[in-house]
Amino acid sequence: MAQAAEDMDFCTLGMFIIDEIEFAPPKPPVRDILGGAGSYSALGARIFSPPPRSKAVGWIVDCGSDFPAALRETIASWETGVLIRETPERLTTRGWNGYGDNEHRAFRYTTPKLRLDHHALADTQLLWSKSFHLICSPLRCIDLVDNILALRNQSGRAPSPRPLFVWEPVPDLCIPDEMPNCLQALRHVDCVSPNHAELGGFFGRDTNGKDHVNYRLIEELCDEWLESGIGVEGKGSVVVRAGKDGCLVTQSGSRKWLPAYHQLAQNVVDPTGGGNGFLGGLAVGLVRGRGAPGLKRIEEAAIWGAISASFAIEQVGMPILSHSPQGEETWNGVLVEDRLSEFKERLGRYIQP
Repeated sequence: MAQAAEDMDFCTLGMFIIDEIEFAPPKPPVRDILGGAGSYSALGARIFSPPPRSKAVGWIVDCGSDFPAALRETIASWETGVLIRETPERLTTRGWNGYGDNEHRAFRYTTPKLRLDHHALADTQLLWSKSFHLICSPLRCIDLVDNILALRNQSGRAPSPRPLFVWEPVPDLCIPDEMPNCLQALRHVDCVSPNHAELGGFFGRDTNGKDHVNYRLIEELCDEWLESGIGVEGKGSVVVRAGKDGCLVTQSGSRKWLPAYHQLAQNVVDPTGGGNGFLGGLAVGLVRGRGAPGLKRIEEAAIWGAISASFAIEQVGMPILSHSPQGEETWNGVLVEDRLSEFKERLGRYIQP
């Protein structure tokens, strides 16, 4: 049965990339890995969307002439609302990832990239998603929001509620020169989620501490953004992702730190895509939590994000989707609800840093 357009919960404009990952010796490299911000954010949303809800997860995959059959099978097994576009005249977007000391990651494209914009949504059910994940510069964020809303208004359909826009700033433009554009972009989105280094980058500040992030500085910088206004009504939120130190969830007048799910370094096999996965879980959490009061809604959504990220980073590439003997969906052999319950129980003992 076809998915009704208005049932789309999530759509990412992050790119699909086939990754090659090169580790420090003696660990061998891996190739033809499902990757890219689009894939990982779709995973994050999909983890909380077992069928038939899985069809509510929207993303776009451009398949070049070299697209591996095994990746098609993996994508099909997720049963999402993916839009597959065949582009046999080109090679699939591919990237090389190299890991050095202290998880320093080098990245470069090895084939031409095919960036997504609002035109990819025209005349598709993805245009009617209840939330959009944007990973881009401040000015491109404004452009995407304006054009997505314009396309919806021009469709001739009855007006629908304004979708949620979740913005993940691109790292290379998290610089002080971009701050005026950033403040403008913040008024167009409902939630902005940089990592702690990206947040600091806009202010020209280093948010790292000796053993942990600089919690107080991160709170201070978030307050500056909140005071400038986030969202069309100024009621938006900032969720700062801080790696092993968890995340800060903040709205005007309230804030809360949440820990990372994985507390042991040996449980984090490859951090690639963890942040994107977090945002997929966060976005569907916000959509499904509509009606919940302010901070409670964003806090629950961030908990979903932390769980999605935990599955993304336990292995190289994507977690394994399978089923329990009772037919329930598992990722890496774990029931999502079990991990969520265990994490919430742990949160009851968590002391704010």
